[in-house]
Amino acid sequence: MTAPKITLGIETSCDETGVALFSTQTGLIAHALHSQIDLHAVYGGVVPEIASRDHVRMLLPLIQQVMSEAGIEKPDAIAYTAGPGLTGALMVGGGMANGLGLAWDCPVVAVHHMEGHLLAPMLEEKPPEFPFLALLVSGGHTMLIAVRRLGEYEMLGTTLDDAAGEAFDKTAKILGLGYPGGPLLAALAEEGDDRAYSFPRPMLNRPNLDFSFSGLKTAVMLEIRKAEAAGSIDSCRADIAASFQRAAVDTLVGKAIRAAESEGLDRIVVAGGVGANRLLRSEIAERFSGEVYYPRFEFCTDNGAMIAAAGALRISQAKAATEIRAVARWPLDTLDVPATT
Repeated sequence: MTAPKITLGIETSCDETGVALFSTQTGLIAHALHSQIDLHAVYGGVVPEIASRDHVRMLLPLIQQVMSEAGIEKPDAIAYTAGPGLTGALMVGGGMANGLGLAWDCPVVAVHHMEGHLLAPMLEEKPPEFPFLALLVSGGHTMLIAVRRLGEYEMLGTTLDDAAGEAFDKTAKILGLGYPGGPLLAALAEEGDDRAYSFPRPMLNRPNLDFSFSGLKTAVMLEIRKAEAAGSIDSCRADIAASFQRAAVDTLVGKAIRAAESEGLDRIVVAGGVGANRLLRSEIAERFSGEVYYPRFEFCTDNGAMIAAAGALRISQAKAATEIRAVARWPLDTLDVPATT
């Protein structure tokens, strides 16, 4: 029997510093997360230099915290997010991972950030089995992927402009909401009528599986300007938010179900920050005839647990600490299948 392995996961791709320990025998052992929302809120978006400096400040204390909670001196392997993401932020995590790998004499594995997201439901008590369709929806990505097995991914559709999360954030900004806008817009939408405005469902009726949210954003912006000119924006802001959210969710759900059916897949995984949206979860569960899986809410946004879990599955690819890998752009379908799967 193979001895259990403990993997330390490090996530620093953007504006969250995440650390976790994952055991191949018992699952998630400990995890900690530091959000930089307050640092970036004043600027209305992520400032890469500030993000990198805060990762430097927070990463080692978080590692010490989870190691102490778990009561272990060193892991068997270290996994870190190597991309895609902000290059400087990725370098912080990669540098720490490789430095600790040298100090602890343990191997290091570079993890793809989006593979971490699509494997996040593996952290749950009832994880999905391969194959499945993955709907990855976040601030930087909107993708439909046929996941045959670990490392075997076929890109079925992606966004042609803004990702879903960007569309939520930008619409929230136009509505005068704070940062980050997506969760604030979703909260406001609960107070409104999602049928008040008939916003477009971009590309929903086209045969391909790609997304576009630019037309939807423009339609929302025109309605907001019209309401502002009429002096009625305060009374209809919630209705606009609700109608926008409904249009975006209808588009995501419609395309995801079509993709799953066309590929003959009866399981859908919804992951990424927008995967925490309650309307998205309820609609896809209601409309899809197969099984739907999600990570718990705290693991929808960037976190170290998903990186530790993904690293544990790729532990056969771990190498001695020799180089820091930081890849700003890294297509998911270029990954390979580990020899042990």
